[in-house]
Amino acid sequence: MRRRAEQMLELVGLASFKDTHASELPMGAQKLLEVIRALMAQPKLLCLDEPAAGLNDSETQELANLLRAIRTLGIPVLIVEHNMALVMNVADQVVVIDSGAVIAKATPAAIQQNSRVIEAYLGRQDHAAS
Repeated sequence: MRRRAEQMLELVGLASFKDTHASELPMGAQKLLEVIRALMAQPKLLCLDEPAAGLNDSETQELANLLRAIRTLGIPVLIVEHNMALVMNVADQVVVIDSGAVIAKATPAAIQQNSRVIEAYLGRQDHAAS
């Protein structure tokens, strides 16, 4: 198990921190470590809730790289996330919920063009001009 943990730390570039207490790591490294901890359980499905919360752009990019790497391992990833740059960068399918109801399910490109999604999250275009 220790060997697997060291391999995972190497995978995300945290090997140099292997003797550092998690609370002493920068926020981005802590988030990557959380994902690694979940992967250590060898899940059939990895569920993440707001993994990009509190991350800056470069940390979010590191997270995106890790999520894509996880997919190549054959582990499906379910993400609940408000950071649309991350979602559009890593998702194969996006489900959009508004007021508790699913209003769209499609590829990231299709979601970006979906008028119902745009209206729900940005408001109507005729009101935006006012």
